[in-house]
Amino acid sequence: MSETILLVDDDRAFCDALAMALQRRGFTVVVAHGFADAMREAAAWKPHRAVVDLHMPGRSGLELITELTRVLPDLAVVVLTGYGSIATAVEAIKAGATHYVSKPAHVDEILSAFDRTAPEVALPAVEQTKPLEEVEWEHLQRVLTECDGNISEAARRLGMHRRSLQRKLARGRPGAD
Repeated sequence: MSETILLVDDDRAFCDALAMALQRRGFTVVVAHGFADAMREAAAWKPHRAVVDLHMPGRSGLELITELTRVLPDLAVVVLTGYGSIATAVEAIKAGATHYVSKPAHVDEILSAFDRTAPEVALPAVEQTKPLEEVEWEHLQRVLTECDGNISEAARRLGMHRRSLQRKLARGRPGAD
């Protein structure tokens, strides 16, 4: 009997592609596209592993991780998100995730994250001073995560205009060129 992986992401095309890649590697894959759907599938299938996106409509991936690990304490969870930052990685680990992988990620990278023995977040060395742009980007991502991706609410909390926040986010992570 193969291991079961619960794959939770609101991007249906991405889910289909990743599910097929995982199935080719011998896993049974159960796909869900939101919090309630994921909880139903987890109750029915009792998966061994889960790959969870942080940003989904409705309840966040962080809430889902907390609930999944409460209901299935032995579940290994890898967070996969396009909104990668150290702040969100730390929050995901606190919520119960084992590891954190930024999109785009190859299926082998995701599977290797499950095989690591201890939770980890790649944090920069204390001696390194980050450029201001990087610190700002991480702060914007943290606030956006706290607002479940709601740009208007995040802009309000940051004390900036919504369009200004959208422009900053559209530029992408500094140094990611």
